[in-house]
Order: sequence, then C-alpha cells, then structure tokens
Amino acid sequence: MTTTMSMNTVIYPVKDLERAKALFTALLGTGPSVDQPYYVGFDAGGRHFGLDPQGHGKGLTGAVPFWDVDDLPGTLEALLAAGARTVQEVQDVGGGMRIATVKDADGNMFGLRSGPAAA
Repeated sequence: MTTTMSMNTVIYPVKDLERAKALFTALLGTGPSVDQPYYVGFDAGGRHFGLDPQGHGKGLTGAVPFWDVDDLPGTLEALLAAGARTVQEVQDVGGGMRIATVKDADGNMFGLRSGPAAA
C-alpha cells in the first residue's frame, strides 16, 4: 500500500514565462523563489506554484496538482492498475526529487512527487 502525504504543489504550463511571472507576482504578492528560463516557482501560503514553459509540450493542458508520496513507483503502479494513464514518465528533476504525471479516465491530470524536496 502506498501513502499520499499531501498536495502542496501546483504546476501551470505557460507560453509566455515573463507575462505569467508578472501575473503570479501580482496574485501572490511575492516574487519568485526560483527564477530560471526553464522554470519559475513561487512559495506562498505553505504551497509552491510553478510555471513551466515546456509544460504544453509535455502534454500538460492546464494546472496540475502534484501529490507528495512516499513511494513514487508503487503509487504510480497502483494508479495505473486503477485505470490512470501515464502522461509523463518518472523523471529526476534535480536535487533527488522525482516526478511523474498521470491522467484519469475523465481526463483530469495530476502529478506525483517524491524525494528530499517533497518531504
């Protein structure tokens, strides 16, 4: 059995990173905690909000909540057995954090995170 710990991250696919960064700065009232050409992230209210300029190319069609899990491979296997489809295979995104993205039978997307940054 796998354990889901919490949902603390939402990633948004964006086409114009600078425009999205300005919008989220205004919305959250704070600047980015991560500001790179490949990813901009904000920490506000105990949550992390990420802007991914490659998100659309990865199959993301809208905001994707990411669930922190103890066992990424086990959770992914359980979700696939329950009818989910893989959108993005497990990948290491740095610092020991791994992610994967799935879609349920209704087309809803969500992600899984595991690693030191998810703890």
